[in-house]
Amino acid sequence: MRESIQAAEELNPLIPHVSEIILGAAVFLVLLLAIRKFVVPNFERAFAERTKAIEGGISAAETKQAEADARLAELEKQLGDARHEAARIREEAREQGARIIAEMREQAQAEATRIVDHGKAQIEAERQQAVTSLRAEVGTLATSLAGRIVGESLEDEARQRRVVDRFLTDLEAGTPGRN
Repeated sequence: MRESIQAAEELNPLIPHVSEIILGAAVFLVLLLAIRKFVVPNFERAFAERTKAIEGGISAAETKQAEADARLAELEKQLGDARHEAARIREEAREQGARIIAEMREQAQAEATRIVDHGKAQIEAERQQAVTSLRAEVGTLATSLAGRIVGESLEDEARQRRVVDRFLTDLEAGTPGRN
């Protein structure tokens, strides 16, 4: 049994042989050198390119942000200018509206004055026409009446006119006529 324990100790699968350890270490070093020579530079290059792309993207984003800010400021200025222009146009429209209203009032007042003056002139003309017509009628009636009262004919035009004028003058003066 002792022999079997010694044999078992020499063939223990958990403890590797020295040659396996040296061979494993050599293969590990070769593999490590191959990774360092071929894989690490590719990772470094990819990392550098990625870093460069990110930095380029950040600078491009900053540039675009600055352009957007400048454009926003320009648009805000244009909007402010448009608001001022709109306010100026509204004010001009109010002034023009007030001016038009004042002109229309003046025209209406002038038209009303013209209509009133025309009406007064027409009334005066009609009054004159009525006075003339009444004078003629009153004259005819007065001549006829005077002829009956006096008993003589007043057919003579000059005499008739004198009598009518005297009658109307006395009538306008408010004194009674003479007999």
